[in-house]
Amino acid sequence: MYPKNGSSFTGFILLGFSDRPQLERVLFVVLLIFYLLTLLGNTTIIALSRLDPHLQTPMYFFLSNLSFLDLCYTTSIVPQLLVHLRGADKSISFAACVAQLFVSLGLGSTECILLGVMAFDRYAAVCRPLHYTVIMHPRLCALMGSASWFIGFANSLLQTVLTFLVPLCGRNKIDHFLCEVPPLLKLACVDTTVNESELFFVGVIILLIPVALITFSYGRIVRAVLRIKSAAGQRKAFGTCGSHLTVVSLFYGTAIYAYLQPSNNYSQDQGKFISLFYTIVTPMVNPFIYTLRNKDVTGAMRKVFCGGYDSK
Repeated sequence: MYPKNGSSFTGFILLGFSDRPQLERVLFVVLLIFYLLTLLGNTTIIALSRLDPHLQTPMYFFLSNLSFLDLCYTTSIVPQLLVHLRGADKSISFAACVAQLFVSLGLGSTECILLGVMAFDRYAAVCRPLHYTVIMHPRLCALMGSASWFIGFANSLLQTVLTFLVPLCGRNKIDHFLCEVPPLLKLACVDTTVNESELFFVGVIILLIPVALITFSYGRIVRAVLRIKSAAGQRKAFGTCGSHLTVVSLFYGTAIYAYLQPSNNYSQDQGKFISLFYTIVTPMVNPFIYTLRNKDVTGAMRKVFCGGYDSK
């Protein structure tokens, strides 16, 4: 994405919510609180997964990956957004915009794949309990986790390069609060049909293939849980799986709306609030969704804060 006719080009202006100054003040306070809660909640999940031996299982390995990802995801967006909400200067350098798009898109793509991997883990735990430790071997967990990060950032590299190869003809005002592909393509002074088609195609792969895996996994899980005769066993299975399904619904619902709808139906105002949801709200609520009804995590928290670990 470069200027045409050799004109000078130093960066972009992120318009964000500048047309609503009163909303900016409210958003600053709300987003600051959400960001602090995100840092606290996700750091707690990572720390507990490392400290408590009972949480050193495949499920919590992937959950700590998700928490670390969410920490990085919000940090790549929120601090700059808070600065823009408080000041008149809404500029971002070209290099910073490229970096933000690459990092945030890479982390978002990784989360799509990681949520699918986590669904497979729940399938193995519920439907193949006797073979769970053999199926979810630490090497396989590390391989699936690494593959999620590699594929996510490989997709981001491709999208970032293709997006910034589009000529701008001097346009630099992005009607959004972050550098994201759909609003960046709207700055182009050439036909972007090919770019939009490529974005849609890759979005289908990154978003819908994990959704298909999740649907398959939970279809099998529901059938297996309904065969459990113990009501307590059914509640435990549905408890852990229900938390994951809630996170999946929140993330995929908003991401699919943002990336898989036709460009002529894309509303900038709606896009901003949808982006706020999956970049800030979802990472903040994830730790609470996973911990509120999870006895393993709440038990680990009591041990940490009440000094319940023994010296072994």
